[in-house]
Amino acid sequence: MTSQLFAVCFGASQPLRLAQFWSGVLGWELADDLHDGVALLPRDDTGFRIRFTPSQEQKIGQNRMHFDLTSTSLGDQQQTVARALALGGQHIDVGQRPEDGHVVLADPEGNEFCVIEPGNKFLADCGFIGALACDGSQEVGYFWNETLGWPLVWDQDQETAIRSPHGGPKFTWGGPPVAPKTGRNRLHFDLAPPARGGLQAEVERLLSLGANRIDTGQGEAGRVAMADPDGNEFCLLTPR
Repeated sequence: MTSQLFAVCFGASQPLRLAQFWSGVLGWELADDLHDGVALLPRDDTGFRIRFTPSQEQKIGQNRMHFDLTSTSLGDQQQTVARALALGGQHIDVGQRPEDGHVVLADPEGNEFCVIEPGNKFLADCGFIGALACDGSQEVGYFWNETLGWPLVWDQDQETAIRSPHGGPKFTWGGPPVAPKTGRNRLHFDLAPPARGGLQAEVERLLSLGANRIDTGQGEAGRVAMADPDGNEFCLLTPR
């Protein structure tokens, strides 16, 4: 048995404001979170929720992960961009080339995301959230393959990607060079441990795969704070 991905979490200075932005962009339902902050519940087969929790961490440099949103046509891409801008997003420059077809934006707290041009074969049939694109090593792609039990759907030139057997977005890691870590990540995963075996057994399994237990300094109850082999924080939730 493996852990399940419960949520992709954003640390936010204004969780409700950020949740409202992403609710408007994605069309997902706003809901009170079981732990703290605000959650968005999917209206498709994405398979996880998005959580927004209070954080005073300052953003330093680009995030190590971002959403890639898909488009069915150029008009659809333009509509997604216009909707995001009207909700408080902004265009940003992360080194994209003029000939690149995707549009790079940031949400109201500066978290990057891309609106991908139509016809992208790699993200075909992945839904509106086509991918969670991550800066990370091949090793960390293998780690999450084992942690979640999601099959590898790409493994070439040290780039990896996994996808839930039930469908939904691809999670991708770009391989080296991996940008140095500059403080605690603003985005992280919350995992739900398997029903069988218990929390401690799952902690031990993740440690054997290359994870580490960490101290976030925030004394978060109801969860075990860990980090993957690239040092990215994630939380293993205690059963409720």
